[in-house]
Amino acid sequence: MGRWAVLGAVIGLLVATLWFAPARWLVSGIAWASQGQVQLLSAQGSVWSGSALVSLTGGRNSRDQMALPGRMQWRIRPAWLGANVDILPDCCASQPAQVQLRLGWQRVDVAVNQHQSQWPASLLQGLGAPWNTLQLDGQLSLKFDHYRLQWVQGRTTMQGSIEAALRNTSSRLTTIRPMGSYRLIMQGGDRVELELKTEQGPLLLTGQGQWQGQHLRFHGEATAAPEHLPALSNLLSLLGRRQGDRAILSL
Repeated sequence: MGRWAVLGAVIGLLVATLWFAPARWLVSGIAWASQGQVQLLSAQGSVWSGSALVSLTGGRNSRDQMALPGRMQWRIRPAWLGANVDILPDCCASQPAQVQLRLGWQRVDVAVNQHQSQWPASLLQGLGAPWNTLQLDGQLSLKFDHYRLQWVQGRTTMQGSIEAALRNTSSRLTTIRPMGSYRLIMQGGDRVELELKTEQGPLLLTGQGQWQGQHLRFHGEATAAPEHLPALSNLLSLLGRRQGDRAILSL
């Protein structure tokens, strides 16, 4: 009976430790998973329910850094073979993103059914080049629509869509404000398709691409209305290889 009592006490201690694990335990895990590009600061609460300031960086040893206005709140609830996670950025969404995480044998499944958020475009500067040079300003919106990402035996598949929109965008490289509004759509399926298009503005961006496995192929171009070409020439040269009055976008 003594051994069973000791084993029960050890298991109880482990469960209690995990249940009351402090929020700071997430700090190193998030930094490792993001390769240093996402930093949690001034974490409060527990691993299961807490909040922190969030900073984006260019990675380890990078000097570029931009902090998210307000705090990021989270709530994690264990579920069968995974967890349900609610994430709410105080600054940028009215409702939390509801993320379902499921684990299996050589399998990871992440799903976000419906979520919309609005972010300051200047936040991208923290990620380093080329964003720190462009120094974009404007409004960045993200929309998840029945998004599901799966890793099965080393193979990645995606269903649903993610839509990112930059509106009323400006840059320190041009005096034109705003220089345009743009939309990037990533649509899942047998092949993940990307489409970049311009909603309005003198700087015109278009492009299409595919993401298969770990490989992204994207081809597009950036052009400018003739009367705005002198003011946008430097920006075009930074965006891609110049061919006359246009720049070739290629990844």
